[in-house]
Amino acid sequence: MPDTVTLYEPPDYDGAPPVDASAIADWLRDRVDATVAVRGRFLDEHRTEDLAERFAAARVLDPNERDTGNTMLGVVRYEERALDDPAREGGVLYDGVAVQRALNAALPSDERGLDHLHVALLDRAFGTWGDHDGRWHKRVSALGQPALVSVPGLYEAPAKPESYYREQQRHALLSGDAPPREVLENRVDGEFLVEDDPRTTEALKGYVLSAVHLAATGEGFCDDPDCRLSNPHRQPGVVRAQLREPAFCEAHADRYG
Repeated sequence: MPDTVTLYEPPDYDGAPPVDASAIADWLRDRVDATVAVRGRFLDEHRTEDLAERFAAARVLDPNERDTGNTMLGVVRYEERALDDPAREGGVLYDGVAVQRALNAALPSDERGLDHLHVALLDRAFGTWGDHDGRWHKRVSALGQPALVSVPGLYEAPAKPESYYREQQRHALLSGDAPPREVLENRVDGEFLVEDDPRTTEALKGYVLSAVHLAATGEGFCDDPDCRLSNPHRQPGVVRAQLREPAFCEAHADRYG
């Protein structure tokens, strides 16, 4: 178990997702034998001169192309503005591994050890490349040092219920364009998280604990779909794992229940 876990708040601006990092930290303190601290936004606390360029280099340019990055001056300037004013950032997918390397390099050298785990709640969407199907996949989290948890990824990465996509196709056939997100959310039966969902903080707790669990035990995600340490690929599975009882499988309930 790390001696210290530092959780970083996501940015706070009008329209930002409702995330309470202090509530996540309080929940974590009841379950892990470590000092849990909360700091401000990671990208404010640990800013390096080349961070904007490294984000530009991590940009996914095509969902079906492995190569990433556009470090032209205009793109780097955009990334600088997004670092200064996170409300302006959006719609960009980044290579999660490249972002993690950049943020690891931004950590103070005396805080990179395994005794101090950093968990950044990010307002960026990131993904990993799938060799099996030749495309990028959005992710909620990337475990490691620092561990990254994407708030938009919570809504976007796990697939919606099949009825969501059927309604999306039906609307497109009738109207010729994509339906507004709010229309789909009101028409589709099924359980899934949406932007500004009041359950966001609760759902993120398990992903943060998964990062601590890996650092403490070397174990990855749990295979039990009812456990908060699992990593569902569909939204109904996220609701089942993070918002329904039981909170943990039998093995992990002994440790964290």
